[in-house]
Order: sequence, then structure tokens, then C-alpha cells
Amino acid sequence: MAEPRPVLEMKCIVKEFAGTRALSGVDFRLFPGEIHALLGENGAGKSTLIKLLTGVHSLDGGTVSLDGRPVHITGPLQAQQAGISTVYQEVNLCQNLSVAENILIGREPVRAGRIRWKQLREQATELVTRFGLDLDVSAPVGSYPLAVQQLVAIIRAVSISDAAERRGAGGSKVLILDEPTSSLDRGEVEELFALMRRLRDEGMAIVFVSHFLDQIYEVCDRMTILRNGTLVAEHMVADLDQMQLVQLMIGKDLGQLEELSEHHAQPADGEPLLRTEGLGRTGGIAPFDLEVHAGEVLGLAGLLGSGRTELARLLFGADAPDGGRVDIDGKQVALRAPNDAIGRGVAFLSENRRAEGLVPDLTVRENIILALQAARGWTRPVPVSQRDELVAKYIAALDIRPADPEAPVSALSGGNQQKVLLARWLLTRPKLLILDEPTRGIDVGAKAEIQKLVVSLSEEGMAVVYISAELEEVLRLSHTIGVLRDRRLVSRIANGPDVTAGRVLEIIASGEHR
Repeated sequence: MAEPRPVLEMKCIVKEFAGTRALSGVDFRLFPGEIHALLGENGAGKSTLIKLLTGVHSLDGGTVSLDGRPVHITGPLQAQQAGISTVYQEVNLCQNLSVAENILIGREPVRAGRIRWKQLREQATELVTRFGLDLDVSAPVGSYPLAVQQLVAIIRAVSISDAAERRGAGGSKVLILDEPTSSLDRGEVEELFALMRRLRDEGMAIVFVSHFLDQIYEVCDRMTILRNGTLVAEHMVADLDQMQLVQLMIGKDLGQLEELSEHHAQPADGEPLLRTEGLGRTGGIAPFDLEVHAGEVLGLAGLLGSGRTELARLLFGADAPDGGRVDIDGKQVALRAPNDAIGRGVAFLSENRRAEGLVPDLTVRENIILALQAARGWTRPVPVSQRDELVAKYIAALDIRPADPEAPVSALSGGNQQKVLLARWLLTRPKLLILDEPTRGIDVGAKAEIQKLVVSLSEEGMAVVYISAELEEVLRLSHTIGVLRDRRLVSRIANGPDVTAGRVLEIIASGEHR
């Protein structure tokens, strides 16, 4: 049986930024009635490819065809008119407007210059019903949870493609979903997948970008893998197992991470550096008991929304607990705010480095010195000579590039920005370092460097709480693993050769206390 004609074909795509090639001769095909995963590490070129397809960036080389006809897309509006719609990770809806207004915004039924509100609501109701949802379309979209808002955004995107098809704008029906599940729980993900399958069965071609590999295997039909701006492979999902996929995404650099696989020797017993009893926060995480010893890496494993970040924020005083106690060095302490934690030797690297870490308008030097200066108080500035010496030391130690303390931190790559934040906290010489997703969104080389640093810090006696959505990363680095599910700490197990990803996943799946 002959292969159907692609609804979308991109050939020999080239894109350069300031003389650096982000994409080099990439091919991409998308067929009607399929869910197609676009995969690759950070910097592989996924976002650039999508922005070229949707007209955010212009091509430097190559061709794009829709339904077999060459097209030149010059902007997002033209992409929508051609039947290509995109739903980004951050839901782009007007929270104060109704569901109906959001779905049909810019395309409202009008008579004599006035919106026909009854017809607007009827059209929106017809659309949400078509996709199996039961919503009050007159209610503000902001009154619904994020998962429902995500579905509303998808319905809006699909309705735009439908409108383009009715106008005869090529008949293309392409939907791009960029990390749509990153803020959803399991039940909400299932609801989204049901909608995606329904759209696929109606003939829509869907591009699905996600870093959750299990979800790729659950919902996708075909995959395209990019690495360092080049096409690595295109495969049917059923023809490639997850280990083969990871090796294709990472390439020969996989060995950099494998060097760390034996870091399991337990630190010496004794009085814990930090102990909690019944610490918890309503709506955040159920009361938990926890111990962390000097030199110990405590890894926190669990699915998105399991309570890992909420636990970390309580340990740092970023959120106030409802009850329980915290002991540091054997003495009960009150962590009412981050300054209390910093004063007790606790440092916290947030998963959201842009919103809660970096100050983009400041230089590398200013970002590095920030926590130390805060700990001293703004009336006692760090002496210039000491400041410059410390900053130079940590730029060299962490191999921050470019090695220019006066460079704007916003100009650095994601991996180097993460190193700047690590330098900031290491400068305070903490007893306990809490790292929340320290390797998310950075390339494998920077990931390996940060993981090696964690090993080195623990060997020097620093306690580390390490949070990662990548279970293999937690297993590779941790002495002890705390397993969370449904905002509860359900298990704490000593790591070792017999502890596998399968065993941890079993605990996560069952939710049993062990």
C-alpha cells in the first residue's frame, strides 16, 4: 500500500542566529491522521523548527510544502490562515473573558457591527460538545482549572484550522502542541490524550512536543528526533524502544552520564543535619517526617504534581507550614522565610530559574554575589576585592562560559545560567543545598558537569536534596530516595544496586508506604 502524501513537508531547513546554525539541513514530514512526536534535547532545534513553521522566524534555507504545494509563511496569522495552529505550554487565554469569547476571539458572529452573543454561545457550545466536554461557555475561562483551559485553547486552535479549511485555504489541518502536559496531573493528561486521539481519527495531523517519554509511547504514532540542529532519525514509535530513543537523542555523550552510575555508598551515620517531624502544608503536601545527613544526597522521585517542589519550599522557608517541626544540627528552628533558612546554612535552587532565580538585567557577577550580599545585609557590602576574587573563583570552578563576569546573564546559555545560580549558592557555603530540577532544559554536557559537581559536594560533606523528573538521574546520584505520590511522602529507601527504576515506579504506582 502506497504511503499517503504528507500534509506538511519541510526539506533541507536551515536557520542561523548571529552566525550560529540552529538548524542544518533538517527534513520533517507530517501525515494526516497521525500524532507525531518531535523530540530532542535542549538546543536540538525543536522550538526553532516550530517557529519557522508558524512564521515566527524566517527561513535561511530550505522549502515548506502544505498538501503538496510550496508555501512561504511570513507570520503566525498566515500560518493560521493556512490551517496551522499552535498551543504553547503557557496557556494564552484571556482569563477575564468567557470560554465562548476565548474560543471565537477575532471570529465572533457580527451583525450591523455588533457581536451576536446568543449565536456566539451556541457556536462555542457546539464546539465543546463535539470534543466531548461539558462546559458552561458563558463562564469566565479563568474560573476553570488549568487542564480545562488547555483543552479550551486546543478547541480554539482546531476551530481556526476548521475555518481555514472551509475557506479553501489549502485544506491543511495541522495542530502543534508544545509541552501541553507539563502542568497536568495524570487524569488531566488522559483527558487531553482522549481529545488528541479524537482529532487524529478525524484526520488532523498533530505535532506533539514533550519531554515525558512514557507519554510519547502512549499517544504518538511516529517520531522525528533532532540533535544539535540536525535530523537524527524518523521512526514509527512502535519500532524503537525507549533506550534506543534516548541514545539517539543524546548520542555518543551518553557515556558522560554513565560515569556517575556507581555513586551509592552511604555516608556515615550519626545525628542528621536536618530532621522534620509532621511538617506539612494544606494544599501543598501532607505532613512528612524526613532526615538528611551531612554528605548525603537525598533524591526526591515522583510524578509531576507529586509534591516534590512543595516539600523543598517548606525546607527553605519559602512556604509556611501548617504544623510540625524542623531541627537543624539537633536544634529546633523556625523557618518563617528564606532568610531564616539561609542563616541556618540552607540554600535552594528553584526549578524556575528565570522567574525565581536569575535577575536578567544584571551581570553574571551581580547575579553570583546576590545571595552572599543578602546574607550579609545590604548595609554591609562585600568588599570589591573579595567579591571579584570569589566570582572569578566560581566562574573558573564551574567553567561558566563566557568567563566574563560583566556579561549580561541573559546572554548565557541555559546550562551556563544554571551554573551561575549554583555559584550564587555555593558562595554562601551552605550545609544543605536543595536543587529542584537543576538539569532541566540544559544540554547533556552541562547536565553531566552539574551532576559531577553534586557528587563532589556530597563527598566534601555537603548535604544535598536533589529533585528531578528524570528517574534515572535520581537513581544515578542519590544515596537515599524519597518517593512521593499525590503530595505525600510514601517511601524512603536506601539506594543500591538492587534499586531499579522499575522498583521506584512500582512504589509510585501503588502509593504504598514502605
